[in-house]
Amino acid sequence: MPAKKKSAKLLRCPTCAELVRLTDEDFPFCSDRCRKIDLGKWASGVYKISSPVLDPDVLDDLGAFGGGHSKSSDDDD
Repeated sequence: MPAKKKSAKLLRCPTCAELVRLTDEDFPFCSDRCRKIDLGKWASGVYKISSPVLDPDVLDDLGAFGGGHSKSSDDDD
């Protein structure tokens, strides 16, 4: 049985879809520019987690930041 050739998987920059090598300095992006564009999308809220947080401990932690309801005695008024 002959040895199998290891096929190279083509990877593309998530911002512009240009081909990227694993050894590239800005991997998985093709350039620093594309890396910064992606970071800007995260910072501006373009990317979102699609499913709600259902873990009660995580919800309590989020409440401490003002984004949810906390179980303090002030809520009973």
